[in-house]
Amino acid sequence: MEDREKLLDKVKFDEKGLVPAIAQDAGTKQVLMMAYMNRESLKLTLETGLCHYFSRSRQKLWKKGETSGNLQHVKEIFYDCDNDSLLILIDQVGPACHTGNKSCFYRDLKKD
Repeated sequence: MEDREKLLDKVKFDEKGLVPAIAQDAGTKQVLMMAYMNRESLKLTLETGLCHYFSRSRQKLWKKGETSGNLQHVKEIFYDCDNDSLLILIDQVGPACHTGNKSCFYRDLKKD
């Protein structure tokens, strides 16, 4: 297996050091949420098998489910053809959205 630094070097982080990360249910394939990762949060995700993200509003790392218990267990991580976005297949414990909805994508733009 390649070491983690080589894996991290494959990802193109933007000028702020971030990359969009889409969390998708590994079983149902439902898109659950989108957040940002920086190099450190991606490294923690690879090391622990639990999703860690970077909060742009709080300017700090956060482990998904740290306070709620709604953890995201990583099954696979894919990166796109431009190396600048991630798709993370997960087993979600509880709802993914802070509103209590299973997915953050529960509103229909045409209907709302």
